[in-house]
Amino acid sequence: MSPSVRLQEMIRVIRGARTQGEERGVIQRECAAIRAQFRQADNGTRSHNLAKLLYVHMLGYPAHFGQMECVRLIASPRYNEKRVGYLGAMMLLDEKQDASLLITNSIKNDLSHSSQYVQSLALCTLACMGSAEMCRDLAPEIDRLLRASNSYIKKKAALCAVHMVRKVPELGELFTPAARSLLSEKNHGVLHGAVVLITELCERNPDTLEQFRKAVPELVLMMKGLVMSGYSPEHNVAGISDPFLQVRILRLLRILGRNNDTASDAMNDLLAQVATNTDSSKTAGSAVLYETVLTVMDIKSESGLRVLAVNILGRFLLNNDRNIRYISMTSLQKIVQTDHNAVQRHRGTIVDCLKDQDASVKRRALELSLALVSAVNIRSLMKELLLFLSSCPPELRAHTTSGIFNAAERYAPSQRWHIDTILHVLTTAGGDVRDETVPNLIQLITTATELHCYTVHKLYRALITDISVQSLVQVACWCIGEYGDLLLRGECEETEPVQVTEDDVLDALETVLQSHMSSPATRGFALTATMKLSTRITHNVDRIRSIVSIYGSCIDVELQQRAVEYNALFKKYDHMRAAVLERMPVIDKSSPGHTNGESAGGTIKELEPAKLTQEIVLPQEPSNQVCDLLDLLGDSGEPFQPSPSLSSTAPGPASSTAGGDLLDLLGGLDVTPAPPSVTVYEKNGVTLKLQTDRQTDTGMTVTLTATNSTDGDITGLTLQAAVPKSVQLQMKAPSGDVIPAHGLGQVTQTVLLNNPNKVSLKIRVRVCYTSQSSVCQDTVQIDSFPSTAW
Repeated sequence: MSPSVRLQEMIRVIRGARTQGEERGVIQRECAAIRAQFRQADNGTRSHNLAKLLYVHMLGYPAHFGQMECVRLIASPRYNEKRVGYLGAMMLLDEKQDASLLITNSIKNDLSHSSQYVQSLALCTLACMGSAEMCRDLAPEIDRLLRASNSYIKKKAALCAVHMVRKVPELGELFTPAARSLLSEKNHGVLHGAVVLITELCERNPDTLEQFRKAVPELVLMMKGLVMSGYSPEHNVAGISDPFLQVRILRLLRILGRNNDTASDAMNDLLAQVATNTDSSKTAGSAVLYETVLTVMDIKSESGLRVLAVNILGRFLLNNDRNIRYISMTSLQKIVQTDHNAVQRHRGTIVDCLKDQDASVKRRALELSLALVSAVNIRSLMKELLLFLSSCPPELRAHTTSGIFNAAERYAPSQRWHIDTILHVLTTAGGDVRDETVPNLIQLITTATELHCYTVHKLYRALITDISVQSLVQVACWCIGEYGDLLLRGECEETEPVQVTEDDVLDALETVLQSHMSSPATRGFALTATMKLSTRITHNVDRIRSIVSIYGSCIDVELQQRAVEYNALFKKYDHMRAAVLERMPVIDKSSPGHTNGESAGGTIKELEPAKLTQEIVLPQEPSNQVCDLLDLLGDSGEPFQPSPSLSSTAPGPASSTAGGDLLDLLGGLDVTPAPPSVTVYEKNGVTLKLQTDRQTDTGMTVTLTATNSTDGDITGLTLQAAVPKSVQLQMKAPSGDVIPAHGLGQVTQTVLLNNPNKVSLKIRVRVCYTSQSSVCQDTVQIDSFPSTAW
């Protein structure tokens, strides 16, 4: 049996193995036999044994013991052995292996061989696994071959030079003259290699880029020849003359024309010619047109040419190939901000892609549809987005709701439409909305004073229909607590009146309190709403008192604390109850300190909400320094000023004023300024601020706040932190992973630090996010902290 058949027999046996163990047994026996033959003298079967070993390597089994055999075969004078040796070197060796240095001299000798096929073997191997040292040693040989007369050698030498430039960028100066001369060749293979080499040189050296901008007319003529040439069976692919070379030339033109008016003007006519004369019915034509579009959008092209490029992408959206539809929407996403009107013409086709079965196409269509929303089309496009929300996959719901909220915030035609849209989203996908949705909607409702009656009626109907959507239930409870009198009045012009009794409202709130689906936060909203109704109804105050008293012994500490404080209002401070539970004033969104998850221009000042706690405190001296909240109870117009008497422990007469009573109820409420914040990262429109709050002598809370000033949402945000070994770190869950555009929201993450040794504190934070379909990752070293830290 001849050795070649022996290789085929080994492959047949391996493929016929029924189990993995049987396959391993066959391969172990063959490898043992190959090792034994490698130890023997030259028996004429070395190349066949190495070929079998390469097949074993392809199956994933170790074959490193064949590296030295590759070196021996490369040095062999016989072509068939040299061919297998070079193949083995490309598969078994890399620049990290010491054995790769042993073949440098053999490659140098073969580069000067009389046979072009031996030269090509050496060129391919050097281009595949040549290290930086090998590239420096053999670069003159490659430059010599670039000037050879043999086209077969020149095209391989050009691609080998590309590898060398990538490994050792300073070698680009050596290859620049030869690369320029290759553009005059007629052979398409040589031209392809030359264009690839020039592209690499231009990307790595600005001086070389300026030098090759003089070659733009020559490249334009070359491209025109390809576009207008007749049928050539040697280069024709699906009716397109050498699309591979066309694509490479267009990429090079894109680099040369970027930020350069002269070069851009020289190629405008060519790009228009390619865009109109290339058939897009086949994949080859689509590839050329796609590169044409990218070039048009990247250079300083004429406005008409950019519209033509957008129309080409619009035609791609109608293609049956999902890959072509995907790249079309990816490209439209990049240019929608600069060519908004041109992209708007294809809005209908883009919206239709929301119904595509492919998840990637559907996601791209969603992102593009959200980017197309404007004040003109907000109503029609929002209908399509809401329809998509009702049937979109779970992994897209959070992104969809975020985009709808941002669009409604920016382009809402009326407050009623804005409220209806948000309520529709909460009803459809309330479990997938951001955390700040509830306070944002509450703020919107408070500002729409003429819609209070309409809103409370609509939310009440939603509450009695379904209490499983927590965000919707929270907003409904808040509105019923604030505007319950409007609900009971039953007079609403915007919607048909519904007669609601006091018992109906209390039954609905009690259902929320008792439901196992209600979260602790939702129960807190419901209990506060029930308490507020005590000043808005007349006949069921005793029932409210009994409901509140029940939760005075609740297992949830927050809910119990609220109930105890409300009971205190009923018993000890009943004369103040009406004033304390008055309707909330209209929230000014632009007021300092109010963010609701959004930036209000200028520095963001976050005030920690003060918790109402009931404590046993010593009587304090009378004081009329009362917060804005206490202005509801008295006529004092003086602003609150901290005084030493408030922090003094010396006993004094208790205050009998309303303000003094409430201070006693609040248990010595202390108003402290927000901790200072430091900007630690600012790049690509993403700003990361650090805020510290020292809790104990050795413990500290660090809050990282990320905002986004770009035109598109930042997605996939992750923050990772590292501290010295002596510091203990605990990272809480972030508030989300999507930062809304235009600073309309923020993502916060809390980090708890324990520094028992009080060492100098340093934190390294890794920021990772996705912006405009590109993944960005940076690391920030934080060595300086605000004064509250160690």
